Amino acid sequence: MTLPAPVRWGVLGVAGIAVNRVIPAMQAAEGCEVVALASRSLPKARAAAQALGVTRAYGGYQDLLDDPDVEAVYIPLPNTLHVEWSERALAAGKHVLCEKPVAMNAAQARRLITARDACGLLIEEGFPFVNHPQWAYIRQVLREERIGRARAITGVLAYNNRNPDDLRNNPDEGGGGLYDIGCYLINAVRIAFDAEPLRAIGLFENDPVFGVDRLTSFILEFEQGHANLTVTTQGGPTTGGTHQHFGVVGERGWIRAEFPFSHSTASPCSVFLGDELSRGSIPTHEERFPVVNQYQLQAERFSRLVRGLPAEAWPIENGVANMRVLDALFRSGTSGHWEVI
Repeated sequence: MTLPAPVRWGVLGVAGIAVNRVIPAMQAAEGCEVVALASRSLPKARAAAQALGVTRAYGGYQDLLDDPDVEAVYIPLPNTLHVEWSERALAAGKHVLCEKPVAMNAAQARRLITARDACGLLIEEGFPFVNHPQWAYIRQVLREERIGRARAITGVLAYNNRNPDDLRNNPDEGGGGLYDIGCYLINAVRIAFDAEPLRAIGLFENDPVFGVDRLTSFILEFEQGHANLTVTTQGGPTTGGTHQHFGVVGERGWIRAEFPFSHSTASPCSVFLGDELSRGSIPTHEERFPVVNQYQLQAERFSRLVRGLPAEAWPIENGVANMRVLDALFRSGTSGHWEVI
């Protein structure tokens, strides 16, 4: 169903992910119109807006929020600013799609529930991967118990970034692997188990110069099984690519996703299933998925929700639940023990 009118979007910040991925995806999305860009630097805002063909540029985030023509905002600011500007956007009457992680801890994230309830608008934490059709397929396989109930999950997400000027390597800006990409794995296993973990334990290795976690491995215990997960920001290809894996062992088979998370370069992908007829890692079924832009799918889905049309919603309570797991893992990194979530 076509939207009765495009949702008019504003973007707070000119971060690389916004300029290179999300804004072009929004501009290609059905039912979306990016009408305004803001930066703390007006020249930067104007330069980005001109390059992207956006008509309005603001030299302050609040200036954009004061624009009555903007209906929804996308927030790709540093992690430490997510809650403040999400609250301000909601108070200004704007729907909010905020980059992950939505907060620095669960207590902060819960403030967004209060802010949303006060205005009745939408706010979500942006996880583009959940919009990819492969995840609808994975969820269907698990819901139908085609491999039995999920019992064990493994996941890896890695990239190689040693840039000292990158905010992801700055602890004061909420950098580090667990915040940046660990949140993907946590969200994914919560989706796959369709449950919340009971306790968590994590092992952290920090960069001696940057002071952020560069290699983090962790186990999450669920009522029906375990998840064993690893993220690193200094591993895998040095060409800007990522390494990623997501696997589920069920009671009667397994699932393996070869490209489950970050599609910075849109590519085709497959999900493999093994059952009683499979041997080793050779699947008995391969489900292929064509190239899609999951950032575009995210924008279209959220815009449908803004217009009151049917679409899957990921309420901010999901972000709070994810942050509770992150909190427990950081506590575990200090205590060296299992921490209850």
